[in-house]
Amino acid sequence: MNHLKLFAAVTLTLATLSLQASDLEKEKRWASQIVDALLDGEAHYLNDGRGNFLTIETPSMDGSTKKTAIILHGTGVHPDWPTVIQPLRVGLTESNWHTLSIQMPVLPNEAKHAAYASIYDWVPGRIDAAIKHARDNGAETLVLIGHSQGTTMAAYYLANGGKPVDGFIAVGMGPGVAGGPMDNMSHLKRIKSPMFDLYGSLDLEEIVASAKQRKAAATPHNPDHTQVQLEGADHFFDGEEERLLEQVNAWLEKTVTQN
Repeated sequence: MNHLKLFAAVTLTLATLSLQASDLEKEKRWASQIVDALLDGEAHYLNDGRGNFLTIETPSMDGSTKKTAIILHGTGVHPDWPTVIQPLRVGLTESNWHTLSIQMPVLPNEAKHAAYASIYDWVPGRIDAAIKHARDNGAETLVLIGHSQGTTMAAYYLANGGKPVDGFIAVGMGPGVAGGPMDNMSHLKRIKSPMFDLYGSLDLEEIVASAKQRKAAATPHNPDHTQVQLEGADHFFDGEEERLLEQVNAWLEKTVTQN
């Protein structure tokens, strides 16, 4: 009887998880705030097979789309978030990277971090749509850049049969949540793309504490894995935007564009 109760509970939990969806009303509110206030780049909508979602496309300084960076924001925010996301999506264009910052699935503000596991089935469709758009528009060299939970979404995608990319930059990656779609330690063992794990010395405690474990999980399987701790930077790289951009550009130049 206990086994039957356990089976019923697990079945109910899985059914509940499968019914979760991105908070589309929250996405619409973000979009309405962003689109009219954009100073750099243009709003563009893509379709992930469920509906349209917002992206911000920012042309490179040389006008080329051959080098394209797809940027994934963190928990519950948007593709023009002022910390990490906006500095990268605009700053990289000065190094002749075309950028596409995409709205990832979100939950209501009160949702706990671990609850995001219930909407990870929305992740592949959005990244697939962004990659297709980039390729259709001439991208030859393509990288994913994530911040915070955006790193976990990108890692989940790459570790579970996602389309190949030329590089993956994880800014502020934590260990994730063990045993499910947010399990970064498991994902890192399956990612083959060149990867840059960048975090700050003043980052969130779990990120700093798990740095050695992340490296140990990745490096036996990925010879192109690099990890850097940026002294004095916090999780949002407040006041360290130029150094963040320098680190990202240096890794891209050394690892991606020269290969």
